[in-house]
Order: sequence, then structure tokens, then C-alpha cells
Amino acid sequence: MNLRKASRKRSVHAMLVYTGGCNGCEIEVLNALFSPYYDVEQYRVMFTFNPREADVLVVTGPITVRTLPQLKAIYENMPEPKAVVAVGACANMGGIYVNVFGDLGPSEQIAGPLEKILPVDAKAAGCAPRPEDVIKAVASVIPKLVEAKR
Repeated sequence: MNLRKASRKRSVHAMLVYTGGCNGCEIEVLNALFSPYYDVEQYRVMFTFNPREADVLVVTGPITVRTLPQLKAIYENMPEPKAVVAVGACANMGGIYVNVFGDLGPSEQIAGPLEKILPVDAKAAGCAPRPEDVIKAVASVIPKLVEAKR
């Protein structure tokens, strides 16, 4: 077994993708996953900027038309097994950036909620979600990844 396969089998690598919005969810994700207070690295959940190393794609912000091609490319470059976590109201339903009142319909700049674009395995609701909710969502996909890596 080569070093890459061995390290991937024994840890989970999370990649954060920000698709627009106010940055509130990114702050909570970074607080939840990578601050000394919560310290998920002790459980072998690592942070990566490389989609070829990522097991979990953590998406925040409304999925804009402009970021849609890059988001799909990142997802397709991730190796199997992979999981997607939608964090915050914007990723889950468009948040405040979608007009849900009247006959105007959704904004022309919002491609839709993440689950209509990529298969979502877990969600962390809120605007912005609490760090504990982000950890719970990421932790909920780990059994699926570990089982598939065997």
C-alpha cells in the first residue's frame, strides 16, 4: 500500500468552498473544524485546499451562477468515496439572496440550493450555524467514508 492510500484510509480531509455571501458561515466552519477549542484534528479530520485529497466538500454561501462551474469541477476532481456537506441557510436554500416573495421568483444570479446541483450527504442549518452543528454534520458523513474506504 502506498503512502497516499494509507494516509487517506486513516484520516478524513475536508475542503471548504465558499460560493458567495456574507462570510459568516466560513468563520463558523473555521472555528468549528480548525480552532484549538474544538480541535477536530485530534480525530484525524484534516483541512486541505486540494480537491484531489478531499474526502468531504464543505460548501458555504449561495450557489451563484458564476461559481457553479468551478464548484462542479472541484467535486468531480475529488476521489471516491466523497461526501458533501451544505453549511448555512444560503447553501441549503439560497438564504437572503433568493427572493421568495411575490411573482418575482428566485434571483437570476442564484443557481439554486446545493442539493439541486450536487448530492448533499449532510446539512448544517442556520445563518450562521453554530460550530457544534457544523461538526455534527461533518461527523455524520465520516462513517460512510470509512466504510467505503475499507
